[in-house]
Amino acid sequence: MAELLSALCLVAVLEGLFLFASPDGWRKAAEQLRALDDRQLRMVGAAILSCGLVALLLVRQFL
Repeated sequence: MAELLSALCLVAVLEGLFLFASPDGWRKAAEQLRALDDRQLRMVGAAILSCGLVALLLVRQFL
């Protein structure tokens, strides 16, 4: 459970870092995402989810 909470906290840190470092870039990216239809947005979500799972598996295997 502690690992899950740590991971969620790390996500919050990374999200905050992106907003802090480049608020205008984040705003432009959010506007581009709003322009996508539901199918395209689901595909982007699936791609990000897949990349995250592969990265997690690699980190768990090699560290």
